[in-house]
Amino acid sequence: MKTIGLLGGMSWESTANYYAAINRGIQQQLGGLHSAKIVMVSVDFAEVERLQSAACWSEAGQLLARAAQQVEAAGAECLLICTNTMHKVAEQVEQAIRIPLLHIAHATGQILTAQNITRIGLLGTRFTMEQDFYRERLERQFGITVSIPEQTERDAVHRIIYEELCLGNVRERSRSTYLRIIEHLAERGAQGVILGCTEIAMLVTPQHTHVPLFDTAAIHAQAAVEFALQRDE
Repeated sequence: MKTIGLLGGMSWESTANYYAAINRGIQQQLGGLHSAKIVMVSVDFAEVERLQSAACWSEAGQLLARAAQQVEAAGAECLLICTNTMHKVAEQVEQAIRIPLLHIAHATGQILTAQNITRIGLLGTRFTMEQDFYRERLERQFGITVSIPEQTERDAVHRIIYEELCLGNVRERSRSTYLRIIEHLAERGAQGVILGCTEIAMLVTPQHTHVPLFDTAAIHAQAAVEFALQRDE
């Protein structure tokens, strides 16, 4: 079994879900008392969020690159950045390490393609929804058209992530807001909706809506399980 590297803490709430999902995945595959071999460095999200808000992406990339090097030095054989938004600096992180980076949007694109999805809705932070680092990968590499909510809806999605979900607060009123937005995306032709922030699955799950949901944290964790168990050629 290969050792999985996690770059977490963004937020720790979703990182805890990653840890649980990866270990469950390994146990399901191998049975018994098996669990994943994991190395993790967890950063202080307050420092990262401050750089996000100030649009200091290069500095944020440097912070994550240093943390990624610590993960590699501890023996990890791959790296997962356990957040969608900070994949904006994925290339900067990737250049700082020698182990492969498993990109969350790439793993998601593979799942969407396997299910013949050609038009998808995207929820996430304002950065993920409005900037092209995430959407462009899905559109260019997988030919998937990505739809995002209207401006006022994006504002609500972003606020709920940072003011509630990243603090572990799950509120019924916010769930209702998200479900309305998901329905609007489906009405505009989306065949499903990407939960493109790793905390969103705390709020909405498939039991809440008829619209197919794609939980990127779960998809990313499964990609890590597959990497850990793949045989060397």
